[in-house]
Amino acid sequence: MHNVGHAGLTFWSPNINVFRDPRWGRGQETPGEDPLLGGKYAVGFVQGLQDNVDDPVKLKVAACCKHYTAYDIDNWKGVQRYTFNAVVTEQDMADTFQPPFKSCVSNGVACAMCSYNQVNGVPSCADGGLLAGVIRGDWKLNGYIVSDCDSVSVIYNNQKYTKTPEDAAAITIKAGLDLDCGSFLPSHTLAAVQGGKVTEAQVDNAITNSFVVLMRLGFFDGDPRNLAPYGKLGPQDVCTPENQELARDAARQGIVLLKNFDDALPLKASAIKSVAVIGPNANATRTMIGNYEGVPCNYTSPLQGLSAVVTTIYEPGCATIHCSPDDLHLDGAKIAAARADATVIVVGGDLSVEAEGLDRESLLYPGEQGTLITEVAKVAKGPVILVIMSGGPFQIKQDKVNVNISSILWAGYPGEAGGAALADIIFGRYNPSGRTPFTWYDQEYVEQVPMTDMRMRPDPASNYPGRTYRFYTGNPTYAFGYGLSYTRYDHNLVQAPEKLSITLEEGHPCYSEGCNSLDLAGSAHCSGLQFDVHLKVQNSGGMAGSHTVLLFNTPPAVHNAPRKQLVGFEKVFLEPNESKNVAFQVDACRDLSVADESGNWKVPLGSHVLHVGDVTHTLTLSI
Repeated sequence: MHNVGHAGLTFWSPNINVFRDPRWGRGQETPGEDPLLGGKYAVGFVQGLQDNVDDPVKLKVAACCKHYTAYDIDNWKGVQRYTFNAVVTEQDMADTFQPPFKSCVSNGVACAMCSYNQVNGVPSCADGGLLAGVIRGDWKLNGYIVSDCDSVSVIYNNQKYTKTPEDAAAITIKAGLDLDCGSFLPSHTLAAVQGGKVTEAQVDNAITNSFVVLMRLGFFDGDPRNLAPYGKLGPQDVCTPENQELARDAARQGIVLLKNFDDALPLKASAIKSVAVIGPNANATRTMIGNYEGVPCNYTSPLQGLSAVVTTIYEPGCATIHCSPDDLHLDGAKIAAARADATVIVVGGDLSVEAEGLDRESLLYPGEQGTLITEVAKVAKGPVILVIMSGGPFQIKQDKVNVNISSILWAGYPGEAGGAALADIIFGRYNPSGRTPFTWYDQEYVEQVPMTDMRMRPDPASNYPGRTYRFYTGNPTYAFGYGLSYTRYDHNLVQAPEKLSITLEEGHPCYSEGCNSLDLAGSAHCSGLQFDVHLKVQNSGGMAGSHTVLLFNTPPAVHNAPRKQLVGFEKVFLEPNESKNVAFQVDACRDLSVADESGNWKVPLGSHVLHVGDVTHTLTLSI
C-alpha cells in the first residue's frame, strides 16, 4: 500500500487498553480484560508489524501502542473522554493499567500514544512522570511519543488546564511528547520558545525522536520500490488466496462456543434439508469488520456462508440492529423457523451501538432483539443456534438457561470471512477453540457500577463488586477464558513443586517480623525462584482440535490481591485420543507477585493455588 501511494509506514496500533468495563465502545479494538494477555498480544502484534527480516535496527513499519494510560471511557451518559479525570490508585495502576504498556514499550515498539483523559488530575500528554519518567526513562522507549489526535488542543480548550496555548505546547513537550496529531503544536510552539516557556533544544529533542523512526523506516533511502526486502510488494500481494484463507482461519479461531446443549452442534449437512437464517446480523457484511478496518477483499456474510452448504430460508426478523417495535417482523421469522430443520439466529451489535465516541449504557440486546430470539426459539422445529456478533458482552443469562436454545456462539466482529468461518464451525468442518477474552455480566452489574468508577478491587462496605475476572465477586454468566469444544480435553498434573524456599540474608527483618510478602524487585534471590509446571493434556473425544491451556494462580489473600490471575497460556493441537505434554516456565518474582497498596511489586508468602481447568496444585512459598 505504501509503495503505490495508499498508506504511510507508521500505524497507530495496537490498542492495548484493558477492557475494564463491558460498556466501552472501543473494547472491540482490544485483546480483552486481562493485563498479561494484553501485554503478550502487544508484543506479538508489534513484532509482526515492525520486524525487518534483513536488519534488526530497521523497521518494516512502525507500530504504536495506545492509549496511555487508564483510558477506557469515550462518551457515557454525557461523560466525555476529552475531560474525564481517571482517578486511579497506585495499586490499580501498577497491576492493571500499566502492564500491557510496559510489555509493549520494553519489547521495542517504535511509538506510544498518550490519551485524552487526565490521570489523577494531570492530562496524560502533559504528565512528565508518565511520559519522560516511565515510558522513556524506566521502560527505555526507542521511538517517539505521539498525542491522540488534538489531545494538546484539548488540554487548553476543553480541560482549561493551562492559561495560554503556549503553556499547553510547552508543558507537553517538556513532559516528553514528541509529535502532535493535530495542528496545535505547529501553531503555538514557536511562540512558546520565543516566550521562554520551552527551549529550542527541547523542541529539537522531540523532532529527533520522530526523525530517528523515519530513518529506521527508510524514508531517506530513496524510492521505496527499489529497496529490499519490501520494495517489490504491490497490488499482486494483496488479497492472495493465502491471505484470504488466513482471514477465514483467524475468524474460525476467534469464534467461541458458549453453549452446546445435548451436543446439538455440529450439524450434519447431509441430514439437514434447510436452515432458517434469521436476525439483523444474519446477512451482515460491513458490520463484520468492526472499526479501524482495512478494505476487505470480499465479504462472506453468515447467510452466504450457510447457503454455500445447505438450502437456507432467510428472514431477518428485524430490519436493523436497533430493532424497534415497528422494525420487528416476527411472523415471517417464526414461519421460517417452524419449517426448517435447524435455525440460526444472528443478533448483536454494530458501530451504531458500540464504537469510538460511543459507549453503551445497557448490556441488554438493542431494541426487540431479545423478543425475536425468544419467540423464534419457541416455535423452531429443529435445533436453534444463537450467534452473537459484537465487540463487547450482552446479558445472555436468559439464553443460557433457555431450553429452546440449543447452542450459543460468540463471533465477535469476525472479519471479511466471518460467514464462511461460522459455517465451518456449525457444520463441523472446524472444531471451535476460541475463549472469551472478557467476563459476561448481567444487566444488574452495570446498574450497580458507574462506568466512571475506576476501582478494580471490590469494596464490600459500598457493595462495589469489583471488575473483571480478577476481582469481580459476583457470579458471571460466562467467565474470562471460557469456551467449549466438540471434543473433551483432560488435564493431568505431571510435575510441579510443592514448596519453594527463599533464603534471605542473615538478620533480615522478615525472620523476626513474620512478613506476609517480600519485595524482591531486582534482587538476586529471584534467580533461584524459577520452576516448571508440566501438564499432560489428552483429547478424550472423537474429533481433532486445538486447545488453549490456561494456567492461573490464586495468590494468598494479602495486599487486596486478585482472586486469580493469568500466569500463562499455551495452545496445542490434538488428534482424537492423542495426548501431549504442556510445560509452563514459571518465575515466582514475575508470575506470582502482586502489587501492594503503594504499587510496589511483592511476592506473597504462603499458599499459592495453581489451576488449569479442574486441576489444582498448591505451592507454598516460605522463607
